[in-house]
Amino acid sequence: MRKAEITRKTHETEISVSVALDGTGQHRMATGVGFFDHMLDQLSRHALIDIALTAKGDLNIDDHHTVEDCGIALGQALARALGDKRGIRRYGECSLPMDDAQVRCALDLSGRPCLVWNVPFPAPKIGSFDTELVREFFQALATHGGITLHVDLIHGLNSHHIAEAVFKAVARSLRLAVEADPRAAGSIPSTKGTL
Repeated sequence: MRKAEITRKTHETEISVSVALDGTGQHRMATGVGFFDHMLDQLSRHALIDIALTAKGDLNIDDHHTVEDCGIALGQALARALGDKRGIRRYGECSLPMDDAQVRCALDLSGRPCLVWNVPFPAPKIGSFDTELVREFFQALATHGGITLHVDLIHGLNSHHIAEAVFKAVARSLRLAVEADPRAAGSIPSTKGTL
């Protein structure tokens, strides 16, 4: 069963997350940050990974700790659910349009965390949400999930559309990468024999 649960508690946040890689995109998010919940819903739905995530954070300060720590916990849960990654496709990519925005994502579940981020936002905020936190979330996800993650904005004018295209492009790429490869016969997808 490719499932995992992670609980993370610090002086700044308390987070509980569960994932099921072979799900249907069922999602239940409660972080206290409305726009972020909406983006996490998109991640779950388009990756077809069931995700339940609750967070209590120091939102009286700002959203930073909550968003970043959710990325840490979700990355850890994905890594745990993948186990030794036997039989997965490993790689995923997507070029995703959303109205005026187009985002390209390519990722590798390599175990070697790396974020290459070329996503400038035209506005510093989407409602009350700081757009720089989109990168912070994916940096934490890549680092703690052991993911090589490249995200590039091809074009876009509206910051909401850009952010949503990013989450959906990563989701679609992740969906491909975690899928079982029927031709791999349960082998580790690496010439090293380990990931």
